[in-house]
Amino acid sequence: MIVVTGATGNVGRPLVQALLAAGETVTAVSRRTPDELPAGVRHHRADLAAPRTLKPALDGAESLFLLTSGDFMAAGGDLGQVLEVVRAAGVRRVVLLSSQGVGTGDHPSAPEDAVRRSGLGWTMLRPGGFHSNTLQWAGRVRAERTVTAPFGDVALPTVDPEDIAEMAAVALRDPEHAGLVHELTGPAPVSPRQQAAAIGDALGEPVRFVEQSRAEARAEMTRFMPEPVADATLDILGDPSEGLRRVSPDIERVLGRPPRSFADWATRNASAFR
Repeated sequence: MIVVTGATGNVGRPLVQALLAAGETVTAVSRRTPDELPAGVRHHRADLAAPRTLKPALDGAESLFLLTSGDFMAAGGDLGQVLEVVRAAGVRRVVLLSSQGVGTGDHPSAPEDAVRRSGLGWTMLRPGGFHSNTLQWAGRVRAERTVTAPFGDVALPTVDPEDIAEMAAVALRDPEHAGLVHELTGPAPVSPRQQAAAIGDALGEPVRFVEQSRAEARAEMTRFMPEPVADATLDILGDPSEGLRRVSPDIERVLGRPPRSFADWATRNASAFR
């Protein structure tokens, strides 16, 4: 059996589907009970901030997909305690959803460090920014056919959550990925201005791009995130390191096909912007 935390999110949902398609028995874990799940999937409600709530989901599990939410990290969640529960339950392997920024030094390495110390077999997945992060624009695109964002021409190789899910499914099922770190990006860097244009193409009508100043973007971001997090995010978006701009070959090497482009994602998700 394979346990998937964050099972109702942008990566968790397609990961559950991919594992089912591969014939695996899956337990989906989330903090809230989902409206619906695929037939045959067991659901367990748990919060990693209270590690013991995870234990019943782990009975009989061999592998765990571990996603630590921003809320968990911001609240000072102890991943070491979570991993103690995981190891005591007899789980043998963990696939951690980490971040491309860990490898470049732009993000903290603490979650990966905890997994490496756990004594469990592990695989690290380090995605860059998600294509789906642009869903934050959906309301204004629907209302005004407009996107507002800072650093309109700074391009990063964002990645499709479904590609992350497919990579996770392989790592969870194939022990040959134990001890490996996979960096996950899209096929090419894409800027916010280009993303807005791709959404317009998917809708069949123009979407106007309006570039925010850093101060405007910061004022908007600090409404829902701490100021230090907003500042760090803007630093990365405005002046990303060469490592964050780099396109990784790992998805194509493992899956045998190129990663999906942002334009492809926009076409598949156009209904969110209509």
